[in-house]
Amino acid sequence: MNTPKGFLFSAVEAAIKKPGRKDLALIFSEREAVISGMFTNNNVKAAPVKLDMKRIESGRGQAIIVNSGNANACTGKQGMKDAVEMAEMTAKTLGVKTDRVYVCSTGVIGTPMPMERIRSKITELADDLGRRTIGDVAAAIMTTDTFPKAISKIIKIDGKAITISGVCKGAGMICPNMATMLCFIVTDVNIDKSALDKALKNAVQKSFNRITIDGDMSTNDTVLIMANGMAGNKVIRLKDNSGFRKFSEALSDITYELSRMIVRDGEGATKLVEIEVKNAKNERDAEKGAFAIANSLLVKTAIYGNDANWGRIMAALGYSGIAIKEEKTDIYLNGLKIVSKGTGMGKDKEANEKLKNKEIKIVVDLHLGKGTAKVLTCDLTEDYVKINAEYRT
Repeated sequence: MNTPKGFLFSAVEAAIKKPGRKDLALIFSEREAVISGMFTNNNVKAAPVKLDMKRIESGRGQAIIVNSGNANACTGKQGMKDAVEMAEMTAKTLGVKTDRVYVCSTGVIGTPMPMERIRSKITELADDLGRRTIGDVAAAIMTTDTFPKAISKIIKIDGKAITISGVCKGAGMICPNMATMLCFIVTDVNIDKSALDKALKNAVQKSFNRITIDGDMSTNDTVLIMANGMAGNKVIRLKDNSGFRKFSEALSDITYELSRMIVRDGEGATKLVEIEVKNAKNERDAEKGAFAIANSLLVKTAIYGNDANWGRIMAALGYSGIAIKEEKTDIYLNGLKIVSKGTGMGKDKEANEKLKNKEIKIVVDLHLGKGTAKVLTCDLTEDYVKINAEYRT
């Protein structure tokens, strides 16, 4: 996979939760970079999130150290000391400023960080830079994920090749805003802070903020993007309509594809489901309606059971609180119209066959306005219960 100029990666095994896999990773820019981030809206925030939210105000960054297996959340004052120590040790080993190092963690909540195992691995992590790929980082940050999630895209701005690469993790506790996930994006584009902030906000709003698996919001959700400018293009600013639009669209493509990977890998999931509500009174109504359907356990279990029970979709729309007129509502399942003007069309058998596909698209046309929104979700299976019942064992 292509990676941007000036970025190095490493991953090692620290046996944070259990031995046998790499679980500590490092992303490093050879040049200090512009950085932007978005974080969980949960009022209970992990220590690394609190640390990063303070540091992100500087708009500068050079390294991200991340671990899986332990969230370092609900760990009190010691948890913050551990997060700071991870940053300080990494900065000293790399020879960079401490406040340019960001820390991220994912895993079990409420368990003290096993710092004795992490301390002994940070030098190895730094020495390993350049010997690993961004794909190794994607593998190291997995928890209940079944596959690593990474993507890269190359665009041209000012005749210069710009590379954007991203990795993420997430399979459960997925609900905006954002989702239980970590996402790291690196790019060699030359861009100023305000433009990077805007591009990331736009991208996250239409991707990570519109996915849901189980309605739970994590304590550790973090998206960070570093841009080191090594592609050599003219600096992109918000007033640069052409360059900003091109970069922003490419970044949105990256985050949307990563969000699809997260939902496809939902804990125990067998199907990726895209729900589109269109022609709503406004975009807010469209989004609320789509989320009501996506979060409905009755809808999700019906999809798993190949039962096109469209009445559950209508019920979810009805309690969502949006403007709706039953007699105007149409519903489509993978292109098949199953509801017309609020009543069924007698196509249950054909619709049940459509649900056997691995990717499902439900379209609801409200015929009330011009608002449109898409939300990604998955089905709900017995395996979801099993995975989460055994998470700490």
